[in-house]
Amino acid sequence: MGIFTRIGDILQANINDLIDKAEDPEKMVKQLIIEMDNQVDDATKALGQAMGSQKVAAMELADAKAAAADWNDKAKLALKAGNEALAKKALDAKVGVDQQVASLQANYDQITANVDALKQQVEQLKMKLDEARSRQQVLVARSRMADAAQKTAVTITSATTDSAFAKLDALERKIAEKEATAEAYGAMTGMAAAEIIISDEDEFAQLKHEAAVNDQLAALKAELGLD
Repeated sequence: MGIFTRIGDILQANINDLIDKAEDPEKMVKQLIIEMDNQVDDATKALGQAMGSQKVAAMELADAKAAAADWNDKAKLALKAGNEALAKKALDAKVGVDQQVASLQANYDQITANVDALKQQVEQLKMKLDEARSRQQVLVARSRMADAAQKTAVTITSATTDSAFAKLDALERKIAEKEATAEAYGAMTGMAAAEIIISDEDEFAQLKHEAAVNDQLAALKAELGLD
């Protein structure tokens, strides 16, 4: 009867509780279904054996009842023939067979009760197995989603990711520095060009100033007759 105790344990098992306690829920639920499937096979085999015993018991009971009926018919036949002594012998044999019938009937009734109980247990186990199989995909999917969410959270908060973002920040600063340097060089180049233009204008102005001075000097010399 050990197998039926185990069946009862599985029927009372809460799948979610088992998964909560498991390190690998996906593996656990698969193992549970395999175990329940094996129990269904074992229970079905045990039920088949019990039904075989029931069939044998029914045949033995039927044979005993037939023998008792036969002795009863023989007793009647003897009485009709006026042979009471022979009738008593037949009834004596019938009484012995009747005792066998009572014993075989009790045995058959017990086996039948066991078979009925086993049928109910096997049916319950099959229902639990079907339920577990229907929930397996959902439970496995939930487990995988939870693992993925956990891995994502760990990745986001990991030192490696922080380091990567720190490197990106440093790179962005370097690029900003290069942009600022380029802008400064551009500004300096513009200033140099302006200085060149201003320098050229000063030279031209100086030449004009000197020319004006020379012209006025020549005019004064001509006026004074100093040529």
